[in-house]
Amino acid sequence: MTYSVLDLCPVPEGSDAAQAIRNTVDLARRAEGWGYRRHWMAEHHNMPGIASSATSVLIGHVAAATKTIRVGAGGIMLPNHSPLAIAEQFGTLVTMHPGRIDLGLGRAPGGDMAVARALRRGMDPGDRFPEDVAELLAYLGPSREGVPVRAIPGEGTEVPVWILGSSLYGAQLAAHFGLPYAFASHFAPAALEQAATIYRKDFQPSLWLERPRFMLAINVFAAETDEEGAYLRTSMQQAFARLRLGRPGKLPRPVDDIEAELGPQVVAAVNEALRISAVGSRDSVHAQLGTLLERYRPDEVILTGQIHDHAARLRSFGIAAEAMIDIARATAA
Repeated sequence: MTYSVLDLCPVPEGSDAAQAIRNTVDLARRAEGWGYRRHWMAEHHNMPGIASSATSVLIGHVAAATKTIRVGAGGIMLPNHSPLAIAEQFGTLVTMHPGRIDLGLGRAPGGDMAVARALRRGMDPGDRFPEDVAELLAYLGPSREGVPVRAIPGEGTEVPVWILGSSLYGAQLAAHFGLPYAFASHFAPAALEQAATIYRKDFQPSLWLERPRFMLAINVFAAETDEEGAYLRTSMQQAFARLRLGRPGKLPRPVDDIEAELGPQVVAAVNEALRISAVGSRDSVHAQLGTLLERYRPDEVILTGQIHDHAARLRSFGIAAEAMIDIARATAA
């Protein structure tokens, strides 16, 4: 079972983007030693609590600071960019770091319409995502002599491309193109089981992939005790609630009583959205991860966790890695 990190490069309250980027590099180096296969970052814009907006730049920085872990986007929001520009960026990245770069593609804008206008994209009301994916794949595929536009670097690099999604649309598209599929179950799990079923049933083998490869995203808040794990989770609960209420900010400090902070109804809604999670002590996280893996049977998992304190975040990912290793050994036995 391959396990990976999804890192939004969080900017905690009381800190800044420069420290958040240093923390991301530190996490990637340690994750490499803990056996994580991939370290992915995601494109978000106009969010004070996330420092990964220039995702391609940050990927290059993290790849240069590590040696073996794959580094990539989970993901690039393709409607914000021309396929040629992304092909050139990731072609350049994989030329500098051969065999270590992944490109996950999302259909969401990573911001609101004001962001789309500021990016000079999103003015066409039509959905061009399938056409843009096909164009991007062509740029990264085998050399095409005589075509008017080529991605250089990019052409022939065959950077692994993943489709990201939280709905049946992404599952159908990934199956159609014969690409690996990562489901955003860490914050939008409603269609998880149906999407996984459709993707596996409709998958068409391709130049890129012979058989379906499904990635499950799981929140992890691991600590020495169940109480501490639940305490660490309150930062993400608050951040998620504020985002849904249109008040995004830096990653909040944890609180002792999350219901007093948000109210029982908001907490219930947030917990439902974040239900694909493992929270608590080593034993609790081990058991919860095992249950999720047994239920959904992913080919890979990607673990994430918005934790305010960097040392606690490192400890959480370290505990999670130990759990994944133990689960893999038990499965193989």
